[in-house]
Amino acid sequence: MSARAPTIGIVSLGCPKALVDSERIITRLRSEGYGLCADYDGADLVIVNTCGFLDSAKAESLEAIGEAITENGKVIVTGCLGVEAPLIRETHPNVLAVTGPHQYEAVLDAVHTHLPRAHDAKIDLVPEGGFRLTPRHYAYLKISEGCNNRCTFCIIPSIRGDLASRPANAVLKEAESLVKAGVKELLVISQDTSAYGVDIKYAESKWKDRTVHARFLDLCKELGALGAKDEVWVRLHYVYPYPHVDDVIALMAEATILPYVDIPFQHASPHLLKAMKRPANQDKMLARIAAWRAICPNLTIRSSFIVGFPGETEEDFETLLDFIEEAGIDRAGCFKYENVEGAPSRDLPGHVEQDIIDERWERFMEVQTTLAFARGEALIGSTQRVLIDGFDEERGAYEARTKADAPEIDGVVYVESQRTLAPGDFLDVEIIDAQGHELTGRA
Repeated sequence: MSARAPTIGIVSLGCPKALVDSERIITRLRSEGYGLCADYDGADLVIVNTCGFLDSAKAESLEAIGEAITENGKVIVTGCLGVEAPLIRETHPNVLAVTGPHQYEAVLDAVHTHLPRAHDAKIDLVPEGGFRLTPRHYAYLKISEGCNNRCTFCIIPSIRGDLASRPANAVLKEAESLVKAGVKELLVISQDTSAYGVDIKYAESKWKDRTVHARFLDLCKELGALGAKDEVWVRLHYVYPYPHVDDVIALMAEATILPYVDIPFQHASPHLLKAMKRPANQDKMLARIAAWRAICPNLTIRSSFIVGFPGETEEDFETLLDFIEEAGIDRAGCFKYENVEGAPSRDLPGHVEQDIIDERWERFMEVQTTLAFARGEALIGSTQRVLIDGFDEERGAYEARTKADAPEIDGVVYVESQRTLAPGDFLDVEIIDAQGHELTGRA
């Protein structure tokens, strides 16, 4: 009789890109026969995948490491905060090992050192598509690591390095495997999704009976062809607004991929965008958005913005509010500026007082909420295609999302239906009520 397989617990913090890293680590460990555990008590060792993008994220990561040490005692740290190993070891000297972001081999080596396990082919099984931390019916598809941009508020390039694109056939092989495993929605992510392939000069690779280029547009076409219409959704996140994005909008109009694009504009004031080292032509961007909506009328634009960036005046902030209304930003996240250690923006003049930052954030959210309620009311009486995520016991209704809603960050549709539905089911519903981003639909 085989000995009990040692078990690993994992705490995954931060963005979906870090979640994909956690999934890859789990898949590798599971293929070697390690078991997985959802609580501290049952785990022989805990891996904490950290975030280090903002000071608040660093504090959360350090707290999570401390909790894992207290509750379990055997802890390996990886992820973005891992580049600050002295800080981690000074705060938590009892951690077993510290590795940086996407250093999968180093994590495996640390596990092998502190929790060795002999391979047993009879029990060491990995499902098609690998192990995931998302529900079975959707998955994040990471197409590259790192970033070539040097936004002054961001330290990601110093943590994760410059852009490193995956070969197109490797991305497509993973995507096909996920679809075969039952995934109904692929969420395409990277630090700079629309820069895909630039670093490898759009290299060719063999995919089935043809050659494919590592180019953003080509990849979108190939991903859109993985499923019949409305059987597999492809959703784009973290898209920098390069000129070639216009061609991808045309694919959305053709329903090849979802009519949804996540573009982190960050602000609208030209002089602040220049200080951020972001594209700074607001009028041109408004014209492009208008052109996109002319090509694809049902386009949903999600974005993120920063309030309180050094030098932001009341006039700058009003420009931002005007922009989200004029551009018709459908989904918006708003972050309060943090003076992150290592970010060039720390040295900029005109830092904004925290109480002013807080007040502007509140005003931003008020405007965004008003826009959300108006958009929701406009959908009443329409028929929307939705993807079922689960069942809400308290509401007595199924939870679902429209094409305009990414999981966890956007809206939800509560579906009233006499049918028995399962996560991953698609169906058409009539919208009968709306409260901002929360809709009620009837099948």
